[in-house]
Amino acid sequence: MKKIIPLSLLAVSYLVANDLQVDTINVESTVISEVAENAQTSADVAKALSDKVPSIDMNRRSAIANDIYIRGQKRDNIVVEVDGTKVCGACPNRMDPPTSHIVANQVDKITVIEGPYDVESFGVLSGGVKIETKKPTKDLQASINLGFGAWNYRKFGATVSGGNDFIRMIATVSDESSDQYKDGNGDTLAEQVDNYGTSLFTSTYHDVPAYKKKSAMAKAYISTFENQELRLSVTANRSDNVLYPNSKMDARYDDSNIYSVEYNIDSINENYKNVNLQYYYSDVDHPMDTMYRQTMNTPNYMTNHLKTTMQGLKLKNSFDVMAHEILIGLDTSKRTWEGQKYMSNASGVVMPASIAVSLTPTKTENAAIFAKLKKSYADLDVEIGARYDSTKITPEDTALQSNDYTALSANIMTTYNINKENKVFLGIGQASRVPDARELYMGMHATNNLDQVTNQEVDLGYETDNQYFKLKAKTFYSMLDNYIYYQDGLASSNFKNIDATVYGVELSASVYATDTITIDMGASYKVGEKDQALTGQTDKDLADIAPLRGNIGVNYEYRNNSMATLELQASDRWDKFDEDNGEQEIAGWAVVNAKIKHAVNKKFDLTLGMNNIFDVTYAVNNTYKDLTLLTGGTTGDVMLLNEPGRYFYTNLDFKF
Repeated sequence: MKKIIPLSLLAVSYLVANDLQVDTINVESTVISEVAENAQTSADVAKALSDKVPSIDMNRRSAIANDIYIRGQKRDNIVVEVDGTKVCGACPNRMDPPTSHIVANQVDKITVIEGPYDVESFGVLSGGVKIETKKPTKDLQASINLGFGAWNYRKFGATVSGGNDFIRMIATVSDESSDQYKDGNGDTLAEQVDNYGTSLFTSTYHDVPAYKKKSAMAKAYISTFENQELRLSVTANRSDNVLYPNSKMDARYDDSNIYSVEYNIDSINENYKNVNLQYYYSDVDHPMDTMYRQTMNTPNYMTNHLKTTMQGLKLKNSFDVMAHEILIGLDTSKRTWEGQKYMSNASGVVMPASIAVSLTPTKTENAAIFAKLKKSYADLDVEIGARYDSTKITPEDTALQSNDYTALSANIMTTYNINKENKVFLGIGQASRVPDARELYMGMHATNNLDQVTNQEVDLGYETDNQYFKLKAKTFYSMLDNYIYYQDGLASSNFKNIDATVYGVELSASVYATDTITIDMGASYKVGEKDQALTGQTDKDLADIAPLRGNIGVNYEYRNNSMATLELQASDRWDKFDEDNGEQEIAGWAVVNAKIKHAVNKKFDLTLGMNNIFDVTYAVNNTYKDLTLLTGGTTGDVMLLNEPGRYFYTNLDFKF
């Protein structure tokens, strides 16, 4: 591939001209609404986020269940919550990232925290994603969504909600599947592996579907007394036979469950505004194996079976005292994580002699107290937050050391309202996150005595919103102390604590050209650097830091609730990368997408679209070796996974 777009085009763009509605962008967060209504091409929440938020890039792992970066940060450096429930994946190779355990048609709103500015949640080092699913309504409502696309893509979604003054309930279901997509060269996922030349799919499984995914959610809100409500929620996700072409294994299944019991009391007295108590529990069951691949053990195959649970209890108290908004809370959680590997014969029978521990059962227990205060002084809004954490990590294997950590996180955010149309904002924050069980205890790569990571960050921004256009600009500077980093080429203890910095700028804008035409645009650029190259290495570039990327789109509203959109998404060449630790140069790219969403009537919407119109071959993420990806192929580099080529799709939305 060759770079096909100059930087001048990128300077005015980044993934903003899309379906989802951005409500607000503050110093610490971006709020996205109407997620379920506008996720047209896939139920993948990661794709929906990366297509909309300048600070987010997607890590393509498969046709579904992809991962996200916030300002170049991923894994435990960012936190994902669903209705206040912290969700963790079981796979150490990120085949089941937290965003994969919820589907887009269940989602009402997503808040993206950018930076260390969330003291309510454990481990928000560099950002987080707070997903709010649909809430039950009193009025009877129902909707059905049907999706069809290239490569035999099929999606069915349905929601029904209703109730009375005593109880409100909602239920959603989703069923989605697809064959293997083809990239711009016309290669399926299996054919991309063929071209690379190792860990090939066997002839029996060469053309199997890319995935099947089902999900269901149910909620009940019960009015127990005046201003008091009991909220019950359960979500079940079942993903089967998901292909991960540039990994050594595929996921046999990913089964997850999310449960929440919440009690909420409003308006206790004049000053005591709210008390909220929530208990949550989530579990993930994830076996990955080599059954589809040609290996030295064929027809026998290896399985690595991982399981994790996460449960927590959170109490929040809200007060209004002398025009001060005060929040005081307690937060406690416990995560378990374990893994077992074994060999099976061609009939699927496990060979007992092959059973071994891949991840020793580990408990991560946290307890914290947090507080927030908000106050307005004329045109100046101030918010202060603080959190104190105590965390203990205990492996079942007594030969491995336990680790205890304490941390104080704090931040201050200020917004100066110049006038009704213009404001500037400034945030200063510090937050920490502890190592996870994989980094501490999993195999020869683990390092038992890692320190926790601390991020000290400054964010500065400007926003204007007038009758002609809306513009938001944000810049940040992040100093990472004891950043946990993977060093390639070592015989053991590959995870190291290093010091590093990440800084960048994010822009987004909407120009109201006419009453019916809006031009949306944005841009994101960031730089990541190690303070010093790792021992025995020379490269100071930090991994996972995507280059300048952008989007510009034109939206034409030709009638009420009916819109045609043409957009350009683009990226500069990835030429700052950590070659010492597996990354490689990736060519720049540009793709053009088009869509028409037509409101046939108040009850029926029809959407027709085409992504990557010119069938460009390109990749969006790099090959940092903290993931176990395919190596030893014909190129000599780690295998890149190309994005889908030209993709046609249609959606039918019915409301009742």
